[in-house]
Amino acid sequence: MQVFYIHPDNPQPRLIEQAADLLRNDQLLIYPTDTSYAFGCRLGAKDALEKLKHVRELDDKHQFTLLCRDLSEIANYATVDNVQFKQLKAHTPAPITFILNATKDVPKKLAHPKKKTIGIRVPSNPIAQALLAAMDEPILTSSLILPHRDEILDDPFEIEELLGNQIDGLINAGIKTTKLTTIVDMTTNQPEIIRQGAADVSSLVP
Repeated sequence: MQVFYIHPDNPQPRLIEQAADLLRNDQLLIYPTDTSYAFGCRLGAKDALEKLKHVRELDDKHQFTLLCRDLSEIANYATVDNVQFKQLKAHTPAPITFILNATKDVPKKLAHPKKKTIGIRVPSNPIAQALLAAMDEPILTSSLILPHRDEILDDPFEIEELLGNQIDGLINAGIKTTKLTTIVDMTTNQPEIIRQGAADVSSLVP
């Protein structure tokens, strides 16, 4: 496993590029977002996705989230009308996962099997944004929650100790205060708050 020691506020471009190379090679990376450490892999990286599902003991019904750099990337993977676009623009980047109707560009395995929806986020974390810029494509992401543990791991040294032989890379940006992502369902005309987390989205709901 490769470990990249990256500054949380001023990511070193050389190390970001090395971590991005790992993702480009269809490997599994743990990296910081604006809420916690998370698993990440390239969209379409079958081996990395299977490894992620094995580590987390996830079934085929689990809905993953796409981490996007900005709203222009979102349009490739989710159907967004003018009203929704304005709502998204007012609430990104932020620790919010928006549940949206998936486009045909989203692999069937990643969209909700019945609803054909996808979770999408635009993070404010400097490392996550630098990684997305280097990749120039979204990152498939999942919370760093291990089976039989209730809390998300926040100490990269503990992460390395527990998962060092099961993942390909880790970005160590120090211990991270874990927060919950706010989840908003925007698949209908009226947005619905599924989970209230770190971000205030009260303006979305009348």
